[in-house]
Amino acid sequence: MVFKSNLLCKIIGFIHLINNQLYKSKYLTIFKRLGSHSVLALIALIVIGGATRVMEAGLACPDWPLCYGSFLPFNHMNLRVFLEWFHRLDAFLVGILILFKFALSIIWKNEIPNWLPKTYSLLLFLVIVQGSFGALTVINLLDSYTVTGHLLIAFLLLITTISINQNLENDDIEEPLIWWRFLLFFPLLLTLIQSFIGVRLSSTWSAHICLSFNKQCLILNTHKLFAFPIAFSILLIIATAIYKRSLLNENWKYLSALIFLLFSQIALGVLSLKTNLNEPIFIIGHQLNASLFIAILTTLIFRNPFTKKGLNHSLNSQMVGINS
Repeated sequence: MVFKSNLLCKIIGFIHLINNQLYKSKYLTIFKRLGSHSVLALIALIVIGGATRVMEAGLACPDWPLCYGSFLPFNHMNLRVFLEWFHRLDAFLVGILILFKFALSIIWKNEIPNWLPKTYSLLLFLVIVQGSFGALTVINLLDSYTVTGHLLIAFLLLITTISINQNLENDDIEEPLIWWRFLLFFPLLLTLIQSFIGVRLSSTWSAHICLSFNKQCLILNTHKLFAFPIAFSILLIIATAIYKRSLLNENWKYLSALIFLLFSQIALGVLSLKTNLNEPIFIIGHQLNASLFIAILTTLIFRNPFTKKGLNHSLNSQMVGINS
């Protein structure tokens, strides 16, 4: 009788686990899908912002948040006005999407991990700060530090969103590889600093002054020199993954993308300088590569470096308990 009672308890616990996991997975799946859309929208936002800066369209709409006093300025529409208008529209949609996710996390707080509503509140705060910097960019007539802060907050939004997505995917990780994360964090930090220098380079016209008059070259030279430690850190990561064969087997797609982006980023940087920054396609591509570079490094930092077991692992554990 005792044996039958224990077996019945284990079966009931097994059924409860299945129902609980499947019930919660519906909500988490929604957040994962919304998170993927957020990542794409944020990368598009950063790239369009870079295109707006390169095309000198930052003040194409002289007022904020409207453009020439209307939501859609047909009478003033040209390429520059369209870039600035579309950049603001994308920023607005990203803000609405994050606000929607925050609202859902509050409504479903009993069905999702406890950390999720708190992290979405941080995202919402960053959106508000980002919008404030966007307004200050127009009010302060493209002040260099304001433009730089605007971009860095966008990168923080991207990093935070990706970290949320990966933590939702890997909520069962108990012992992450701290040393692996630290190794990946180093090039991520360097890339953020490099991006900061790059924005300062373009927003202060230092690159044009250096290339045309050989003056104020400190920012440009610093930007170029930073490529060396970033390249070295990426090659070190690849070498470590090759040495730890399991890391390479599980992450080879991301690592291959890192190598491709590294060399294409260097090539785009060289082409931008060779053309005296007169070809917007190279500079915009440079910005896109930096965004993808940061996105992949962040994904590698927060994802499970090995194949995750997820629900099957939990179910198998319960089955072992029942069989025993």
